[in-house]
Amino acid sequence: MNSTSEQKSKPVWWLSASIALSILGLASLVWSSCSTLTRTVVAPPEIEGASFVGNQSCADCHTNISRIFPASPHGRFYKDDLKWASFAGCESCHGPGSKHVAAGGGRGKFIVNPGQDAASCYQCHLEVHAEFKLPHHHPVVENRINCVDCHDPHGRDIRKPAGGLAITQLNQSCAQCHREQARPFAFEHEALREGCTTCHNPHGSINSKLLVERDNNLCLKCHAQVQAAAGQIVIGKLDHSSFVRRGACWSSGCHTAVHGSNISPRMLY
Repeated sequence: MNSTSEQKSKPVWWLSASIALSILGLASLVWSSCSTLTRTVVAPPEIEGASFVGNQSCADCHTNISRIFPASPHGRFYKDDLKWASFAGCESCHGPGSKHVAAGGGRGKFIVNPGQDAASCYQCHLEVHAEFKLPHHHPVVENRINCVDCHDPHGRDIRKPAGGLAITQLNQSCAQCHREQARPFAFEHEALREGCTTCHNPHGSINSKLLVERDNNLCLKCHAQVQAAAGQIVIGKLDHSSFVRRGACWSSGCHTAVHGSNISPRMLY
């Protein structure tokens, strides 16, 4: 490399090094600032006149919950030390418990119950709160159902009810309300083995029926098209060229029993 090219490349190299050093300096500044924080930016629920008592006070009465909670995903934030109570313990979701303890406990007495008000859940699960604002959603913000209707916040798996074999529990949360769709079928749609969330976003979607994709795009995620002659749309072993023009697979009169059928292997009622 001659001296002329060296002079041209040097400013670029120097600029890159300066940017890298600036980023490192900024990261160091952020780290030093974060290390002095005493709690997260998410504030726990407030109960007027109450103070934090720590997890052990909760465990004295709620023994079943305290026994299973360490295995819960929420248990990762669980700390027994009182100084962590405001953001890493029971009271980070339920609010300070001194008045609740003094009253001898009791459902709803001086304590926040996320099973009745999802506001505590929204403080951390911001993306889920946003999904409930989409055009099609489960009616949580309307207070017709709540997070705990589908989730066990204290259990090992918050996404489905505790107990039983995993494969039998997969769709149980949905089946509590959607019994017709989740019942056994003689000819079942294999997608149910993967779980309802393969096709549906349970919190909210821009598509009707909480679908993750619109129209035939949903079905073609699994039922891939086979290479064929120009103008042909072959799915499986059958030319679907004329069928797809009628609409979605389940609304065009072809596969109306999309969850399963007791009379037809082609998913017909």
